[in-house]
Amino acid sequence: MTLLESFKMALDAIRANKMRSFLTMLGNIIGIAAVIAILAIGNGATTRITGTFNDLGATTVSLSVSNNASNDEQITDQDLQAIKNTDDRVTAISPNYTLSGFAAASGDEKTALIFGGSPDLQRTSNVMDPSLVSGRYFTQADYDESAPVAVISADGAKSLFNNQTNIVGKMMTLRSRTTSISVRIIGVTKSTADKFQGAVRRNSFPVYVAIPYSTMKLVSINAGGITDVTIKARSRNDITAVSQNTVRLLETRHDVVGQQLYTARNYLSALDQVDNVLTLFVEFIAAVAAIALVVGGIGVMNIMLVSVTERTREIGTRKALGATTRDIMIQFLTEAVILSLIGGIIGLMLGIIVAESVAAALAITATITWQAIVLVLVFASAVGIFFGIYPARKAAKLNPIEALRYE
Repeated sequence: MTLLESFKMALDAIRANKMRSFLTMLGNIIGIAAVIAILAIGNGATTRITGTFNDLGATTVSLSVSNNASNDEQITDQDLQAIKNTDDRVTAISPNYTLSGFAAASGDEKTALIFGGSPDLQRTSNVMDPSLVSGRYFTQADYDESAPVAVISADGAKSLFNNQTNIVGKMMTLRSRTTSISVRIIGVTKSTADKFQGAVRRNSFPVYVAIPYSTMKLVSINAGGITDVTIKARSRNDITAVSQNTVRLLETRHDVVGQQLYTARNYLSALDQVDNVLTLFVEFIAAVAAIALVVGGIGVMNIMLVSVTERTREIGTRKALGATTRDIMIQFLTEAVILSLIGGIIGLMLGIIVAESVAAALAITATITWQAIVLVLVFASAVGIFFGIYPARKAAKLNPIEALRYE
């Protein structure tokens, strides 16, 4: 008997007992749907979380100066320019100073986070959106002249100027606890609060303002020498080299080699750890869900044993007509594999639907790989073969004379 004939006979047997066949496949359907859904949602969530880490600075180096450093050992604007000029892996570099203060305009005052930096702050800031809605960012000339200019986020502009959008050229007051200055708004960036939509109330969100670091010294008496710097590397692969090169260059320029006054940190190791933990967690949950596949396989074996008992006379008749033990075994084994595969395909489609639905509700993208699909279908076939072998062997070993006598 050919494999095609075994396939046709298996399909006929499945069609003859539709409800029983469906109940047999149910374990596989649920198990595979659960595995696919968990893998797709888990991979999507992992991509979202690691993507957020990337946004927060997977290519960012944070450079700081020890408290033991003297005034002459503080980082200077000339140091920053030297770092950028000597290392083409550095795409942006800026002093990093954040002041919690207040912004006032149109008779209203709001809590503000004021960021001081060089013109590269537009690219090194992990908080304010770099995209401009209107106006421009401050320039090197503004930085050199300590110009009283500022760039504000769109949501902050609306809260300060009664929902007005055309505010370039308007004045506002920035105030710390000891000092205040008036600055002219020269640019508006995209809303910052959009990144945290649903996490905070907009009316409680602080106003985000960026000004030249040289101007920051007029607002805060603590903004003296440069002690914190943010560097953007060209890629994640350049992070380590940029960190080492920057520290080495500063130690050489300030003649403090080996004194460990400068420290370069990055988020790369933390990102790798988060990625590993999330992947391990998703795989563990998927493995737990895969237990349902084993339960489904036991169901296949149970029903196939029942089928062997019900079809004893049929088996005896086929053997009497010349069917070999191998033919009978292949027939029942094929039936078990087909049941598992059909259940696997239905479970796969159900899992994709569930994954897409849940992912849409969580505002993430379900990630379904071809490797996962192939693995699940191969596993479903393996379950059918493994749990179908015993019933198939039992059917194949039936004595044809005893089988024909069976009632």
